[in-house]
Amino acid sequence: MSEDAPPAPTPPRILSIAGSDSSGGAGIQADIKTITMLGGYAMSAITAVTAQNSLGVQSIQALPPEFVAQQITSCLDDIGADAIKIGMLHDASMIAAVADTISQIPGRPIVLDPVMVATSGDPLIETDAVAALIAELVGIADLVTPNLPELAMLTGMLCDDQESIAAAAMTLCDQHGCAVLAKGGHGKGDQLTDRLFDPNGRAASFTDARIDTEHTHGTGCTLSSAIATFLGHGQDLEHAVRLGRQFVRAGIAHAPGFGAGHGPLGHQAVRRLD
Repeated sequence: MSEDAPPAPTPPRILSIAGSDSSGGAGIQADIKTITMLGGYAMSAITAVTAQNSLGVQSIQALPPEFVAQQITSCLDDIGADAIKIGMLHDASMIAAVADTISQIPGRPIVLDPVMVATSGDPLIETDAVAALIAELVGIADLVTPNLPELAMLTGMLCDDQESIAAAAMTLCDQHGCAVLAKGGHGKGDQLTDRLFDPNGRAASFTDARIDTEHTHGTGCTLSSAIATFLGHGQDLEHAVRLGRQFVRAGIAHAPGFGAGHGPLGHQAVRRLD
């Protein structure tokens, strides 16, 4: 390397707190691929291991909450983090442990993907954990990224048209002081619209043609980790969401076609976005 060449930029440090997907399409595996492809340094705190594939989730084994907390502390005390992404948290004790650990070290953006149901329809969270998620984690997140069924579960409100979606998202914003990205993938029609709301009443919409494919396993994990990475790079929230959506759409377009069901995205085929 030339002596006059500028030093390589320091990658943003992104900690993903999520479950492991044995098939590599979602969870920690999708997060690490995404963070790496987008120029970040990926760290992980694994909350559960799953036996799953494109057809569904065959088994879930949660790790001890205190061990998950230790993983988080080990990363933050030594490497540090410029952003945190939170995904699958299987039960209320896990949620409490994660919330308590990260709230002690504030000062970095937190993106919460309230993972409740897999793409296949299999549940990924115990019923009593939903209330704990609302009470303990939503309020310390900077951005929450629910799909429409998750937004309905978090608010107890219908989310079946644009007006009701906006009302539910703003309720979550107002009650917890977080921004909300209401993902429209479960909506109907040829157009897909994601809507971003913040506690100050600002809103932004992102609309694209729906991609007709079964290969969408891990889209929510990929989107939330992409947004966290762009926030770690210093992008403002709206632009981080815009770029994160572009990455997900490119990943869907480059899906390798693996599996007999909802196959994984093609993370490795996507060029870095700026």
